Amino acid sequence: MPWNPDVYNQFKDIRFKPFYDLSELIASEVTMKAVDLGCGTGEQTAILSDRFQQATFLGIDSSPEMLSASSKLENERLRFENGNVENFLETAGSWDLIFSNAALQWLDDHRVLFPRLISKLSRGGQLAVQMPYQPDNVLNKILFDMAEEEPYRNYLAGWNRPSSVLSIDDYASILFDSGLKELNLSLRIYPIIAAESDTLYNFISGSALIPYIERLDEDKRPDFIADFKMRIKQFFSKFPAIYAFKRILLYGRKD
Repeated sequence: MPWNPDVYNQFKDIRFKPFYDLSELIASEVTMKAVDLGCGTGEQTAILSDRFQQATFLGIDSSPEMLSASSKLENERLRFENGNVENFLETAGSWDLIFSNAALQWLDDHRVLFPRLISKLSRGGQLAVQMPYQPDNVLNKILFDMAEEEPYRNYLAGWNRPSSVLSIDDYASILFDSGLKELNLSLRIYPIIAAESDTLYNFISGSALIPYIERLDEDKRPDFIADFKMRIKQFFSKFPAIYAFKRILLYGRKD
């Protein structure tokens, strides 16, 4: 089940709010060599490029489907590549801005990952990262707990995806110990007002649900989806309902 930009963008307005909040933290410099890790469709990278006219931007994403229309956005200061963060970390060179919006939660071992990312910053370079705070988000919890139960544990061959996202205190220590200053870290709620339970299912189906569906045999998928939908409806006892979706925003500048 590949990433589907149409499904993902059903909640475009909701997904763009933390992006704009994160971009407000970035200081404009005379020149900037910038990278957007996990750039998705590239639309947000293009917005950054328009905002920071003195910067050159590279957008990197591992999904060809998400990048399918990005070539239309390219210009002399903006280009895109199909790749992943692991490969990026192995490349030579340093960056004045490393930006990542709602992508790094897919990677493991943040205690190792973040110092490696920071090591790629030039002196005075900026790190700006936003991630959903999965450990405290209800839909993620329902999905994880369900995958731990039978028969789904058997269907998934024991696989589950515990969140790699750490506490805000942990990130504060990691960024500080890695030499960042001007730290700005926050945990924010971006509420989703759902008229019905399917709204919440559709929201998570475009992101966190994908690796679970990928691992299920096709004949097992309908039962898994139906049960997940039922549990969402049971948790939110009445509709319309508010889903207090939490996101963590991290910013710092290399000393």
